[in-house]
Amino acid sequence: MDKEAIKTKLLEDIKITEKSIKDYKELTKPISPSDAIGRVSRMDAINNKSVNEASLRQAEIKLTNLKRVLSKIDDDDFGICLKCKHPIPVGRILIRPESLLCVNCAR
Repeated sequence: MDKEAIKTKLLEDIKITEKSIKDYKELTKPISPSDAIGRVSRMDAINNKSVNEASLRQAEIKLTNLKRVLSKIDDDDFGICLKCKHPIPVGRILIRPESLLCVNCAR
């Protein structure tokens, strides 16, 4: 397993996720009642804010998981499924580095 490639991928994903979090925080700022928008537009803005808040929470969870995996990359059991103890394929680690389970156990 090429841990250096995985580490590079993790750092890249962390950077992208941190940018997404920054963008989502901007989109989830409170909607001022004094904004001159129509009632329907205001309801739409509130709905979009809720969707962005959910996306923000998911991005924050992903960032936490990515950082956890990065901190464990040098461990002897890195790349081993937590459930079945079989090696996780490198392709899965590169596609979804925050995952600690193989595809079968993740189902």
